[in-house]
Amino acid sequence: MARPRTFDEERALDAAMRAFWANGYEATSTQDLCEATGLGRSSIYNTFSSKHDLFRRALARYMETMNAAQVEILEDVERSAAERLRAMLERVIDGEFANRADGHSIGCLTVNTTVELAARDAEAAAMLERDLEVRLAALRATVRSGQLDGDITSKRDADTLARYLNAVIGGMRVSAQGGADRAALEAIAETALDAVVAG
Repeated sequence: MARPRTFDEERALDAAMRAFWANGYEATSTQDLCEATGLGRSSIYNTFSSKHDLFRRALARYMETMNAAQVEILEDVERSAAERLRAMLERVIDGEFANRADGHSIGCLTVNTTVELAARDAEAAAMLERDLEVRLAALRATVRSGQLDGDITSKRDADTLARYLNAVIGGMRVSAQGGADRAALEAIAETALDAVVAG
């Protein structure tokens, strides 16, 4: 008979996610994970099998959580498309200031992972590609909706605008990691909205 686990696996996964998010995959040691989760090495490896497996699960959890929140905003048909895009960008900015250390944002785990691992970790790269498609699909649908009802007047196609917005969000997150203040990020967001809505 298997022994019951004496810890909350979901809470341990959240703690590991936070450690990887703040420090990156390579810089997060097994000891860091033990300290973050409160688990011993054997418990970590018995539950998650490897550091990479734990990272994969933490990254998947991050993607699911972040995408759910953004998609919920983008699918809120009670708002115009422009209002939905504005609300999503505001949420991104709020998130950057909710997750700060030493005056700098810890950024976005997917952006950080893209920079650190995408070129040399096929599994992470595949996860990132699927995640990107989820985000682009939600952005495309919102832009198309706005173009159909006249709320978005840019003549560029919805896919191009979705990719542009995604790139702006990634840039905002990196800027926040570099110490950009709220006013700077809000100015970037407003410029992006100007380009998309009336471009």
